[in-house]
This record gives sequence, C-alpha cells and structure tokens, in this order.
Amino acid sequence: MTTTEQPARTRTTSWEDPMAAVRAARGRTGLELMEALVRGEFPPPPIAETLGFTLRDVAKGDVTFVLEPGEHLYNPIGSVHGGAYATLLDSACGCAVHTMLPEGVGYTSLDLTVKFLGAIRADTGPVLCRGTVTHLGRRTVLAEATLTAEDGRLLATATSSCLILAP
Repeated sequence: MTTTEQPARTRTTSWEDPMAAVRAARGRTGLELMEALVRGEFPPPPIAETLGFTLRDVAKGDVTFVLEPGEHLYNPIGSVHGGAYATLLDSACGCAVHTMLPEGVGYTSLDLTVKFLGAIRADTGPVLCRGTVTHLGRRTVLAEATLTAEDGRLLATATSSCLILAP
C-alpha cells in the first residue's frame, strides 16, 4: 500500500425477520411493545440495523434513540446525510405515538417537517433523538423530536402528524 492509498472501508449489515415486531405486537399495547423492544425480546427493525441506531428509553408518549454516527452515513460533503437525520427523527416521532396506542391499533405518518441545525460527523460522538407526543386526538396524533449531541448541542428538530388506524 502506498501512502496515498486508503484501507478498504467495509460494513456488513444483517437483520432478523422484520415481521417479528408485528407478531410481538399481538396482545400488547404500543407501550408494551416498545418496552419489549428495549428489553431485547425481539429483534430491532431492519432500518435500525442498517443505520445503526437503537431504542434506549421508553415511556408513555416519549422515546429516546441513540446513534453512533459513522462514515457509512456520509453524504458527498463529508457529514451525515440528511436522510439519516430524517429517518431517526421520523422513528422517534412514530415510536412516541405508538406508545400511546391501545392493543390492535396502528398508525401511519402523514407528514414530517425537519429542520437541520448542525452537522453530524463520525467524531461528533453518540447523538440522542428524543420523540414526544404533543397532542393525542381521536384520529390524529402530533409528535415532535429533537436530535442532540451528547454535549446538548441541538442538531435537528422535527414535527410529525400521524393518522390513527382503526383495527
């Protein structure tokens, strides 16, 4: 290897059955399902494995994810791609909404508005993404999420509207 050559950068991703969460949801409220995911009772969804984030904390109407950023998430300008931000923020909003739902009731995202406030790079260290329900209606739920560095620096925010799907 010459001094200009870089070592190969590789990343292997694997995941388990993506329908495991669907099966695990039977007989559980949304909060119970999210709590079971934190305890490792079933595998995380493939998107979490692909991007490398984990669900760390869960309470009714509130969830926190953690992501250790890496070069595999970079865009062409040398920082984490906005799509990774949006995916993490959308997951936090959606999972916060899910914690509010009774057994057998689902949801789908209607929209997601993201504000990018700071760059994330591999040397940023772990970032936290917290999602919180701000309004629970009969048919729609509003949630917001924040993405912060460990030092508390705000990196992005999002708001989301979700539609409650009747069983």
